[in-house]
Amino acid sequence: MYQDKGQCSEPISEVKSLITEIQGSGECESRTKVKKQSSRSTKKLADKTRPYSWGLRNYVQLGVFLVTIAIGIHFFIYVHQAAGEGAITVSRPAGVEGFLPIGALMGWKLFLLTGIWDPIHPAAMVILGFAAVISFALRKSFCGWFCPVGTLSEWLWKLGRKILGKNYRLPLWLDYPLRSLKYLLLAFFVWTIFSMSRLAILAFLSSPYYKMSDVKMLFFFTQMSGTTGVVLVILVLASLIIRNFWCRYLCPYGALMGLFSLLSPTRVQRNPETCIDCKLCSEVCPYHLTVDRKLRIVSPECNGCMDCTLVCPVRDTLELKTIGMGKSIWSAARLGLVIIVLYIGLVYSATIVGHWKSSVSTDEFRLRLQEIHLSKYTHP
Repeated sequence: MYQDKGQCSEPISEVKSLITEIQGSGECESRTKVKKQSSRSTKKLADKTRPYSWGLRNYVQLGVFLVTIAIGIHFFIYVHQAAGEGAITVSRPAGVEGFLPIGALMGWKLFLLTGIWDPIHPAAMVILGFAAVISFALRKSFCGWFCPVGTLSEWLWKLGRKILGKNYRLPLWLDYPLRSLKYLLLAFFVWTIFSMSRLAILAFLSSPYYKMSDVKMLFFFTQMSGTTGVVLVILVLASLIIRNFWCRYLCPYGALMGLFSLLSPTRVQRNPETCIDCKLCSEVCPYHLTVDRKLRIVSPECNGCMDCTLVCPVRDTLELKTIGMGKSIWSAARLGLVIIVLYIGLVYSATIVGHWKSSVSTDEFRLRLQEIHLSKYTHP
């Protein structure tokens, strides 16, 4: 493995010296922008070039993660009350359906073929649709800003770097084949779903298993088998030493969002005339993209985190731009605001039109919960 030391390849003092050298050379008129920045204070430059610092994106991630945990606790309480004979004082939270992407893909195929919106887990379709829309419009920003699993993965490798002093990188001969795994998993799910007929999808979406699939998912964690526990421990340990191990190698959801992002009109662009080759952008990239050597980043691995643009010490050298908009309009604040407002707007709209809450009644849910361990509730 290669060592990924989690620090700049050139100290900040060397970066500032390089800027000063460019300022004094006068070799190229296009680099005069760097000279105009010489009046900035040393402290401000040091703050801007400090990698891995906590920023606005991380607050958005934290907020979504806490909401996800709250939804999980809410669902646990609902299931616990439904399993008893007393009154149920909480509602079934629709947000938990975000963890049912296979059903959501089936639902979208059925909708495109028939116009029927899945009434059992409608929120799953809304959340998958939201993820696809922002990944198409704003790179794979669902993964970099919103996905709670992606957030946990990022926290783990940063914790590992703090504990071990570094992260590790797999050699290229192993990294490339492993990265294909998530696309192979995605291909398997897509092939399976798109080979199903409309009747087969309707049968699945109305099956006893699917009606209780969110409970099955809950039991995956609350009634964890030994094998599941071992696999999760391995994933956590791997995520501590390798940046975004799950997202980089195994997540089919992220693979799908990456394919949408390939069509995105938004991408990070670098101005080679003002670039000082400090390599801070590549150092801070969570997916090890060679930002300092590209004119624009079109890789499906780019998650729109904007860390590379924020760490660049030269104004207007590295920017997130949308084709057709001319000058860059994107800052971390605007990107985060658009993502959150779009999500809230979609959830509100889905609620208004009746595509958010499940049609499974509390009485039916309670009855099915009593028999959930019967064979008819195994995956078809």
